[in-house]
Amino acid sequence: MNSLPIADFKTVRIYARRLLTEHRKKFVRMLSLYSLAAVMGLVPAWVIGEFTNFATDRTLTSIRIVVYVAILLGSSLSYALLSFLARRRSYLLGETIFAQLREEFLASVLELPLVEVERAGTGDLLSRTTNDIEALSRTVRFALPEWLVALVQALLTFVAMLIISPLASIASLISIPFLVFSTRWYLRYATPGYKRERMSYATMSGTVAETTEGARTVDANQLGDRQAQRIEGNIRESFYAEMYTMLMRMVWFPIVESSFALAVAVTLGWSGWLVLHHNITIGAATTVTLYVVQINDPIDRIISWLDELQMGQSSLARLVGISVVHDTRPVTSRTPSSEALSMRNVRYAYRLGHDVLNGVSLNIRPGERLAIVGPSGAGKSTIGRLLAGVDSPRVGSVRVGDVELSEMPLEVRRRHVALVTQEHHIFIGSVRDNLALANPTAGDERISRALSAVDALDWVMQLPKGLDTELGTTGHQIAPAQAQQIALARLVLADPHTLVLDEATALLDPRAARHLERSLAAVLKDRTVVAIAHRLHTAHDADRVCVVNDGKISELGTHDELVALNGEYASLWRSWRNEASLDS
Repeated sequence: MNSLPIADFKTVRIYARRLLTEHRKKFVRMLSLYSLAAVMGLVPAWVIGEFTNFATDRTLTSIRIVVYVAILLGSSLSYALLSFLARRRSYLLGETIFAQLREEFLASVLELPLVEVERAGTGDLLSRTTNDIEALSRTVRFALPEWLVALVQALLTFVAMLIISPLASIASLISIPFLVFSTRWYLRYATPGYKRERMSYATMSGTVAETTEGARTVDANQLGDRQAQRIEGNIRESFYAEMYTMLMRMVWFPIVESSFALAVAVTLGWSGWLVLHHNITIGAATTVTLYVVQINDPIDRIISWLDELQMGQSSLARLVGISVVHDTRPVTSRTPSSEALSMRNVRYAYRLGHDVLNGVSLNIRPGERLAIVGPSGAGKSTIGRLLAGVDSPRVGSVRVGDVELSEMPLEVRRRHVALVTQEHHIFIGSVRDNLALANPTAGDERISRALSAVDALDWVMQLPKGLDTELGTTGHQIAPAQAQQIALARLVLADPHTLVLDEATALLDPRAARHLERSLAAVLKDRTVVAIAHRLHTAHDADRVCVVNDGKISELGTHDELVALNGEYASLWRSWRNEASLDS
């Protein structure tokens, strides 16, 4: 199973630059406040240096003590106020940018071609919407602002050191080679490690989700041990991936901490030597040494948050990777000349070199009810997906009138053809919300008519709050058959000209399915209906029956014609009649 793409560094950088550009004014205001706060934070060390000079020169007076204490108090209060205002702005900016990131990511997810999602599987997408969003949330809200603030503080502190004494400040640079080379080594080898971590989380999430969703199948086929081994293997891979990045940190962090201690020790010794030789005052030596101690904190935060930024960059690359997936099929603005649906010499393969359809040609007349039947794996659902425009043929064409179906914009395509399968989803929200997804302008009267058409109005009105009853995982639980009726009611509200029903009533019992299909028939009058079914009463009621076998159309005609032909359909019909009589 393929994974969705991961954006390269250049794409991520362009995306991040665009976000910062859009919020440039807010960003500049935030950094300005932090810069002012950083300047206020430099005052105490300068005051201590001045006191030291006054004490050694025996010029310390009460007035000077009062003045410098007032300066110290004022700078401390200013630092507290400016830090509060700056942090508030950074949090607001972080939340704003993160909200935009989430909205753009969701828009990208919703625009993903369905075939790409199916090829990648749910695990990869689930991991990106959970683990990667969570990691990026911490990066945008905390890591990035803190890192930028620490960078500003470090630069301003070093500038202050140079202003006090450029000669004494030189000694603090001894730590730079250790910091630069160790950090370059770390970034070179840690970045692939964090990507490996994220991919291992995606694989593990997919395996767990697959096992949970298919728990009954796993149990029925005694696959518990196999799935347990797969999950253990996924956990092992995640463990090794995390161990790798942790080892990187265990090497890098001690080097960084040792570099800080080395800078303080060398600066203190060098400043003392300069004082002894009367090159600088003892107050300047004191201030510069205090600044070296003080600069260690922002540099430490710069180094520490780099770890978080690496994780955030990896997560952002995975999220932005969604936006680079586009439907590469051409788009046309042409209007079909008719609603006739046709397939011409269609070949299709889920895997290269393994065609599941072999030269299928089919004409469906407007307003016709066509039933597609055949054994499992014959290619019935694949034909349905192609007729609905979900996939494009490898060879051949599928058209509405004279326009290629796959080239129509999605919203236009769905007005012509819609697909409903036995798979369905109930969203968190009221019954009304779930139905209005198909037609946001539909009022309660139209929604009620749609529910009535699928025999669901009675039980919906008996719910605790009727149409306002909350459904979904956190709301009122409904049976699978009822959920399928909701899905069919959405179809009625969507009101497309052609409907492709792929086992759409499979979750209903045969009698209820029969009654529902007859009710739908009245609603769907004059519409084209393509019904893929294993219950052959659907074929009996259809205008024509298409029999599919081994990726080809083996028979095509009315029910009576095919029974009289005494071929594959007649055999299927007799077999189904016998099963139906036994079930009754």
